[in-house]
Amino acid sequence: MGPDHLGIVRFADLPVIPWHNGGGVTREVVASGASGTPVTSGGSDPQDFDWRVSIADVSQPGPFSAFPGVDRVLTLVEGERMELVIDGVVHVLGLHESLSFDGASRTSCSLPAGPTRDLNVMTRHDRLSAAVAVRDLSETRPVAVSGAQILVLLTGTAVVAGADESQAHLEPLDAVCPSGIHVRLVTGSGRVAVVRIEDHHQTPAQ
Repeated sequence: MGPDHLGIVRFADLPVIPWHNGGGVTREVVASGASGTPVTSGGSDPQDFDWRVSIADVSQPGPFSAFPGVDRVLTLVEGERMELVIDGVVHVLGLHESLSFDGASRTSCSLPAGPTRDLNVMTRHDRLSAAVAVRDLSETRPVAVSGAQILVLLTGTAVVAGADESQAHLEPLDAVCPSGIHVRLVTGSGRVAVVRIEDHHQTPAQ
């Protein structure tokens, strides 16, 4: 299943994939295959991607799976706090805070305030990089989302509009994943996470 004509991926429609260790579940939002396959949502091979955006429910403390050759950005989208131990160093994440780390690192988490939900972005280290920015939405100043970006509504309500003036409402954790040069404008109230995927080998626009 892929994004609709506005690039919307509905959180409620995403398959739930249990973790092997039983510590949580993952919903894949969107991914691009390592062999140049089209962007998909809901069920790529977890080892066969150039980049991947997912949302994970973490229900108990424990280790993370290792992803050698992959960079990760984790953003806490629900829950008060998550503590990560990465190669022996403790990092504390508050709500809507992000942390970048090497997917090959020895990583585990604890949940001092109970279960959490996180936005997880993975990119192949030798080809791509990613950044996540959490922004406030406005009714008067739209957030523009293009093909190099993915927007996830974290809280509140929003409307996404296309160039043909078609519109659709977003619910929390719905995503906007435009393709190619298409630009989508998102307005509303609440907060969004904007994920930007950058190609190391792409020549910057002049």
